[in-house]
Amino acid sequence: MYKPSRAFFHKESLDYEKGKKIYNKLRDEGIEIDVLKSNRVTNIPGATPSEAYSEAKRTLVVAVRKTTNFQTCKPSAHYQLPLVTSCPGLCQYCYLQTTLGKKPYIRVYVNTEEILTKAKKYMDVKKEEDIIFEGAATSDPLPVEKYTNNLADAIEFFGKQQNGKFRFVTKFAEVESLLNINHNGNTEFRFSLNTEKIISQYEHKTASAQQRIEAAKKVSKSGYPMGFLIAPIFIYPNWKDEYLELLKNLEQKIYDVPNLTFELIAHRFTQRAKDNILEVFPKSTLPLKEQERKLKYGQFGYTKYVYHKEQYNEIETFFRDNITALFPKAKILYIV
Repeated sequence: MYKPSRAFFHKESLDYEKGKKIYNKLRDEGIEIDVLKSNRVTNIPGATPSEAYSEAKRTLVVAVRKTTNFQTCKPSAHYQLPLVTSCPGLCQYCYLQTTLGKKPYIRVYVNTEEILTKAKKYMDVKKEEDIIFEGAATSDPLPVEKYTNNLADAIEFFGKQQNGKFRFVTKFAEVESLLNINHNGNTEFRFSLNTEKIISQYEHKTASAQQRIEAAKKVSKSGYPMGFLIAPIFIYPNWKDEYLELLKNLEQKIYDVPNLTFELIAHRFTQRAKDNILEVFPKSTLPLKEQERKLKYGQFGYTKYVYHKEQYNEIETFFRDNITALFPKAKILYIV
């Protein structure tokens, strides 16, 4: 259960009822609180990059989302829904290390009503088609839900929409507050999964695979459309046995759900990501040897190191065959 070490409030966030509620919850928990005099967040401790990174993850910033225009979020959705930025997990491979800076503190937004009103305007432009919003493009919103109620607000909102769909993904397990919401089938609740070996080595401060699967069982019983993101997929000794065990465990636990999807991403890295990872996690054992990978050019001009074609084909065949066998009704959205 996430509990920050400190919290900073942008002054205008306290003009919102949600901001006041978050302030009171944190105060009652004995969390150190500071109301900022400017938009800059300072005084996050950390003498080394590792310490600064870790302390930032223990820092909660409460703010007003001033830019209401939404960024696109292809291929998984039409738009990002900005509820939260960053997350308390310490995943060594996380791509957000290249986008959120040296101190990726967790920022939550209190003007949820304004954000959801903007989402409705995007829906109204194309009323003849479903518009999909991703709530976890740059965050994991679940661990701070006990403070914000932002996911509950979004799920309730989209449950009332005719052409709006909401989806988010999490590596955490505190799902109880979301189980009895009238989602009306308009929210896809997804879990990011990996083998226990990968989680224990590289996904620090997150729920175990078993805890996530138990949480998924609860969610599936609530009738949500569901999805599982298996990422990043690593090739290592006994990887097939361990990923198959993961899939079998999942199949045995979850209830039948109306729509079940899988998204699969093989491990890859950029040079910039590698540099940042080794600065924050200097003892990391992540497989980051360029000579063991294939150099691939991305669509936006950057390069990344991916598994060789033969290895990728092996990954694809393994997951397609086993997911089809264990989850015949599921849809694999993509394998990359």
